[in-house]
Amino acid sequence: QAQVVESGGGLVQPGGSLRLSCAGSQSILSIFNMDWYRQVPGRQREFVAGYMGDGVYTYADVVKGRFTISVNAENNSFDLQMNDLKPEDSATYYCLLGRDWGQGTQVSVSS
Repeated sequence: QAQVVESGGGLVQPGGSLRLSCAGSQSILSIFNMDWYRQVPGRQREFVAGYMGDGVYTYADVVKGRFTISVNAENNSFDLQMNDLKPEDSATYYCLLGRDWGQGTQVSVSS
């Protein structure tokens, strides 16, 4: 019954890159609020980046300059490009499309 699915997680070395994708059951272009969050055990779910509509993008300070979000109309996906990954970025990453959450995709950054 999941309407939102994340993909692209995996294991990378520090300094490496990953691209996460998020797809839902409706057109991405019809959703005006799209966000990425992440969570590690014992901690609260943390905002990472989001598209607020009207061409407004926002990033958490801890990822600014390293992470980039984009809307891919051809793939009907909401993507998170993560560069210069650090061990502190290790978490389960969740996509929020409108009011709908995905199940998450795991990212592990380790040497």
